[in-house]
Amino acid sequence: MSQGRTDPEAAPALLPAPEGWAAALETVGRQGHAHLDLLDGEGCRHLLAACAGLSYRVARPLVGTAGREVRQDFELTMEIPQPHPLRALAVALEAAVGAAAAGLRPNPLPEGLVFNDLIVQRYHRGSRGITPHRDHLRYTGLVVLVTLVGSADFFVCADRSGAQAVSLPARPGRAILLAAPGFAGGRERPFHFVSAVREPRISLGIRQDSRPGEPT
Repeated sequence: MSQGRTDPEAAPALLPAPEGWAAALETVGRQGHAHLDLLDGEGCRHLLAACAGLSYRVARPLVGTAGREVRQDFELTMEIPQPHPLRALAVALEAAVGAAAAGLRPNPLPEGLVFNDLIVQRYHRGSRGITPHRDHLRYTGLVVLVTLVGSADFFVCADRSGAQAVSLPARPGRAILLAAPGFAGGRERPFHFVSAVREPRISLGIRQDSRPGEPT
């Protein structure tokens, strides 16, 4: 066990080297999304153990306004105490992403990031997942989605119908990066969805909320 893992509240070590983060951010700038290996098996197990003690609720099965409905089939929690390994992970991600962005010209995140919005989602085997949607405008800079366990299909797509869907790897330990308003001065919010949940899946959503504390 590495030294960083001896503290149960510590974040697991992150896999990407600085150049890996820089390349991923450049890809986000070109495509609106990227992916990279974030955690090894031990890191995933460390966070899964920390997630097991959290209190979950069933997500509302239908959200959104007419014509923009999103169907959801999972459990979730945003009630994550301090201190907690997920909060330590968010701080580690802030540092890694910020350092990589600062080395790019131009810097796509000149004001930095504060990952103050964390969510854990649990999908049962056979879940319908979540239909095509975009993250709320209040989430800014960059969105990081991390799979800890399970098997499902993750896609980015062109619109709410799921047109031009492109599959991205969402295996355990993999992180998917999505552009959010403010990344490289843009307003991009890629449509994305999860389907075909073949094994129970737990994933993390790590975001910067520009209006923390307000109802979503």
